Amino acid sequence: MNLKHHVVIVGAGFGGLATALELAGAAVRITLIDQRNHHLFQPLLYQVGTAALATSEIAWPIRFLVRKRKEVTTWLGVVSGVDAQSCNVLLEDGATVSFDTLILATGARHAYFGHDEWEAFAPGLKTLEDATSIRRRVLLALERAEREPDPARRAALLTFVIIGGGPTGVELAGAIVELVYQNLVGEFRQIDTRKARVLLIEAGPRILPSFAPDLSAYAHRALERLGVEVQLGSAVTDCHAGGVVVGGRTVAADVILWAAGVRASAAAAWLGAPADNAGRVRVAADLSVPGHANIFVIGDTATIDIGHGKTAPGIAPAAKQQGTHVARTIKRRLAGDSQPRAFRYRHAGDLATIGKRSAVIDFGWCKLRGWIAWWVWGMAHIYFLIGLRNRLAVALSWLWIYMTGNRSACLITQVDHRDPLTQDRH
Repeated sequence: MNLKHHVVIVGAGFGGLATALELAGAAVRITLIDQRNHHLFQPLLYQVGTAALATSEIAWPIRFLVRKRKEVTTWLGVVSGVDAQSCNVLLEDGATVSFDTLILATGARHAYFGHDEWEAFAPGLKTLEDATSIRRRVLLALERAEREPDPARRAALLTFVIIGGGPTGVELAGAIVELVYQNLVGEFRQIDTRKARVLLIEAGPRILPSFAPDLSAYAHRALERLGVEVQLGSAVTDCHAGGVVVGGRTVAADVILWAAGVRASAAAAWLGAPADNAGRVRVAADLSVPGHANIFVIGDTATIDIGHGKTAPGIAPAAKQQGTHVARTIKRRLAGDSQPRAFRYRHAGDLATIGKRSAVIDFGWCKLRGWIAWWVWGMAHIYFLIGLRNRLAVALSWLWIYMTGNRSACLITQVDHRDPLTQDRH
């Protein structure tokens, strides 16, 4: 009989993977469940969406990452619920997985503030599928504009709207404007891609609201120098196939991208646990679920007060720190120490890149901007990639783009051949 303590981890993102890695050597067996077979380096996902990187450069099969950990079993499956009383995880296909300790690291999806119907017209960016879909939309819009005789319709095809001025929105806007203003110039015959319009819409008074005001202002100016139109202080009130309505006027656009908000997974509903307005579980100080000491929630699925009226941010370093904290709690409990210890978040800084030559970094004690910040941002992201091969691949891809302006991942995949504009006419 296997008497090892059974730890079930749902979600192989930064938090879930950090938990599994920190539990190495502990007297546990681990079942790692995810609805996808890969771990994703989400901070660089926008570069897949804008044709700078290939999917294989920022994602790794989960089984490969834990192949040397014989105590880890990986399941590909979709969790549909948790029976906290009987200590079972329920899967959509009817299977159940019993646990002694459960860690829910199920992440978040896009939030459309009560307008879920907008998702069909304004996709967000959380998965590889999202990124390849966005890349397809952007490149197809240019292809269709090349064949469009009507000037108004062509203008709409060449208009790219990004909703949300946080780091994702800023990075998307900078990458798209460089793609159309620099990388693709001269590749089309009927259109001038430099006449494309890239519009970043932020409902608040400034972009990058989590950064210091001077860095936010610098990012705003840097985007405008690249050619991005930044519109502040007006929320989008409608989103449809023909464009968006903002500030009482309609902006005709075929490509609309959502970077305005997220909503946690259904973990709170599974557990009947208290949640905030974004659906994140309100966890105890040690990241456990109130009333269920053997269940922990981490990453984007959880909200926890870190002092001064702030909560832990939904970024990779926070999720990894939480995963490490939970793993150490489990190991202490197995050693007979059941005293709960509060999670302490250590903020490593805020980073956002603006195109391929500029970035802003706020360490709190130190602020960087411009070219130097871009190099620090790049080195930090390369360092946290998994494996030497991927670090070299990403570094070489960036160097190639920086030196030549050419993007090697401008591929349109999963084309709907029922669309007359993509059919083979021969």
